[in-house]
Amino acid sequence: MPRHDSAGQRLLSAHRRLTRLPGGHWLFTRLVKWMIPYTGSVDPRVEILEPGRARISMRQRRRFEQHLGSIHAVALVNLAEFASGAAMTTAMPAGYRGIVTRISIDYFKKARGKVTAEARPTLPDLTVEAEHDFVSEITDEAGDVVARATVRWRLGPIPPK
Repeated sequence: MPRHDSAGQRLLSAHRRLTRLPGGHWLFTRLVKWMIPYTGSVDPRVEILEPGRARISMRQRRRFEQHLGSIHAVALVNLAEFASGAAMTTAMPAGYRGIVTRISIDYFKKARGKVTAEARPTLPDLTVEAEHDFVSEITDEAGDVVARATVRWRLGPIPPK
């Protein structure tokens, strides 16, 4: 039997169901880590997830640091890509997909403590497959932008099998 919902809709539904429960944010994080192991490697915490918007944080831990004592660049790009994808896929209707084709990121200052990535993409016309850039911005606890990523997604209808 074919599915009539999208991966983003399933993610959003799970988030809405689980976060209402005691310990629900923890449960949802465990689900993300199981579903998307590499993304889960930075212990993301989904603070806001709604169609077209995601705010996801991570805390500095020794395993995420580089030699300068701040969060490693690759951990930050992982967080930015997850925010972009979560925001974008939850806005997409069933029958469409997004595939990352490029990520670029600019780093402005050392990332320390808790950092938060936020993405608010506006979906273009999805009926024609094309590539589109979406921004995901990472801020520290003081609200300073530590990095800004541009994630290019190839968006369009899921091809027939």
